[in-house]
Amino acid sequence: MTNEQPNNALHGITLEMILNHLVEKYGWDELGRRIAIKCFTNDPSIKSSLKFLRKTPWARKKVEDLYLNSISE
Repeated sequence: MTNEQPNNALHGITLEMILNHLVEKYGWDELGRRIAIKCFTNDPSIKSSLKFLRKTPWARKKVEDLYLNSISE
């Protein structure tokens, strides 16, 4: 592994990996309570959530922050 981004905790982790981890840890219901966005509360799926998160920087940031908090617990 190279040290191109040694201080970036998300380096090498895809958005899909992050989302799968969060769904496994919290489930869709809890994820929708923690981050209130429709792609988590209204007929959620990995595919639709990835599509939304890739186009919406503020939502992606919330998901990434929740992921970082969840792995430090």
